[in-house]
Amino acid sequence: MKDYVHKIVSPASYGCNLCAITYSSTGMKDEWKVFIEHLAVPIRFFHRDEFVENYGNMEPSFPCGYIETENGLELFISSEEMNKLNNIKELKTLVRTKINGILD
Repeated sequence: MKDYVHKIVSPASYGCNLCAITYSSTGMKDEWKVFIEHLAVPIRFFHRDEFVENYGNMEPSFPCGYIETENGLELFISSEEMNKLNNIKELKTLVRTKINGILD
């Protein structure tokens, strides 16, 4: 509820750029939901505390994206890259570019 109110009252100061881009006040944006459902790789999202619970304290800067490989987690999208994004279109382009770089 707190996040919902924060997005409505002060969207520019919302703490997570990934959430600000991919969620509206009513939940995940349909455009993003459809995009991630059709990716060639499985995807999961974690809040900071959930990430630490699952992977330990790796001291990542959030928001970010990791890919799970046979060697463990590897940074996929840095927080710097994530925080430069302005909209879903830019995010989708970045994700596609990164995935294509891995699959090629």
